[in-house]
Amino acid sequence: MVAVASRNISFLSHCDQGGRGDGVQVMVHRGYAYVGHGFNNGFTVIDVRDPKNPRTVNFVAAPPNTRALHLQTHGDLLVCVNAPNVWTMQVDPKAYFSGSPADLIKDKPFTSGIRVYDISRPETPREIGFLPIDGVGPHRIWYVGGRYAYVSVHFRDFADHVLAIVDMQDPTKPAIVGKWWLPGLWSGGGETPTWPKGKRYALHHGLVAGNLFYGAWRDGGLTILDVADAAKPQLVCHRNWDPPFGGGTHSPLPLPDRNLLVMADEANFPNCSLGLRYIWVFDVRAPSNPVSISTMPVPDDADYCAKGGNFGPHNLWENRPGAFQSSRYIVATMHNAGVRVYDIANAFHPREAAYFVPPDPERMFDPRPNRPKVIQSADCFVDAQGVMYLTDSNAGLYILQFEQA
Repeated sequence: MVAVASRNISFLSHCDQGGRGDGVQVMVHRGYAYVGHGFNNGFTVIDVRDPKNPRTVNFVAAPPNTRALHLQTHGDLLVCVNAPNVWTMQVDPKAYFSGSPADLIKDKPFTSGIRVYDISRPETPREIGFLPIDGVGPHRIWYVGGRYAYVSVHFRDFADHVLAIVDMQDPTKPAIVGKWWLPGLWSGGGETPTWPKGKRYALHHGLVAGNLFYGAWRDGGLTILDVADAAKPQLVCHRNWDPPFGGGTHSPLPLPDRNLLVMADEANFPNCSLGLRYIWVFDVRAPSNPVSISTMPVPDDADYCAKGGNFGPHNLWENRPGAFQSSRYIVATMHNAGVRVYDIANAFHPREAAYFVPPDPERMFDPRPNRPKVIQSADCFVDAQGVMYLTDSNAGLYILQFEQA
């Protein structure tokens, strides 16, 4: 299978994920890829011990109308979300990104919570724990072992997603021990939004480095929290660059060895209709005063605004323990522009080091009307050898090799 365009990334193989070509978050663990789906309700297990010959071995279904699009692995555990499948429920994307999901899925049955699986036998995940959540439920998780998982959750008494810290000491009985939110989100406590109508101040997710939690709040920008006391997170800093830039803050990546933070704003609209979204580099030597020092270059090897679909940032590779870790090379999925690798050896002047643009999908899984038949690269896992596992909304799993300069 030939790339539409590539540089310093080579093709190894492709997997149709057992006929479920839609993928969102992917974890690769002990030679198996676990792919959470955006449209098919559940996650797929793929044997990638030979990355040139991937083999789908299992599909773990979620309850009706419920997706498991985001998941995490560590040790013998896989932790995944259960939340409403807003796209198969035919929720309008424009309404979803500009309002509270709770208003869009009233009277539609689904299951909300966090499921924990034993993956000591990688091919056959076995459920061992479930944390039910009253409300829309979780969106994304950060868990790399240890006692706590950090989850974005939309509780019934909140206007949108906020931080929930989950105690994983007994994985059969996960329990919420702490919460934090931007003022105005706790509707059950009488709070009202202070931001303009049509904006979503909602935690997409966050990553932890040391005692600091770096959170991306969609149209609410960045928060840095001190989570040394899991029961009482403390605000260190809140920064928002919307306006003048367009919001959609989606993916954080702290680089503590360089006192840097990378933040990606999601392009969740077609044809550059709302302008461009950017990947920012912040100096966080003083966590109470993060300063933006540069942005990643915008791909210009083709006219991606005219290609169709979304163009711009989605996810960043998160430097997970045991996999590829670098504070120089930043890996980002860019929707219709594939996967990009940026070199920030000079953090004031990032440059593009590599890219791979897959061909357009042969089949569409996206049930939303009038979606163009173009790639929408979603997430990328990079293992310790630089093997890249690239998901797509419709095009299956691409397995690639990053060739460092």
